[in-house]
Amino acid sequence: MLEAGTKAPAFALPDQDGNVHTLEEYRGRKIILYFYPRDNTPGCTKQACGFGELYPQFLEKGAVVLGISKDSVASHKKFEEKYRLPFTLLSDTELTAIKAYDVWQEKKNYGKVSMGVVRTTYLIDEQGMIVRAFGKVKAAENPAQMLEQL
Repeated sequence: MLEAGTKAPAFALPDQDGNVHTLEEYRGRKIILYFYPRDNTPGCTKQACGFGELYPQFLEKGAVVLGISKDSVASHKKFEEKYRLPFTLLSDTELTAIKAYDVWQEKKNYGKVSMGVVRTTYLIDEQGMIVRAFGKVKAAENPAQMLEQL
């Protein structure tokens, strides 16, 4: 996980509609950048729906919410439509941003070891600096936690 005070790594990734987004285009706004393991899993759904419910409050505070996983654009589109998510989901099938933000790590599940995305959320300021970093976040609590950080 990257530390607070670090410059946020640049990225260029497609969203659920296939449009490419870059970190640079959000300069001047606060960014809640959250990395999650997979679309349509219980924890990831709770986290996404939580950000969706609180999204108007994030906008009021001048922040944008971006979710990133290694799922495809098509998977993100289905996830967005199924839960009516009002924010951008970015597809990182090549793991470029996932690795740049140091969230691709060894995970243990029922004694089995594998590599995967560790649920992590970053608060990035208007100049592109990481001001807060939260690793191994609790999916259901993370959206309210991030709103408090603003």
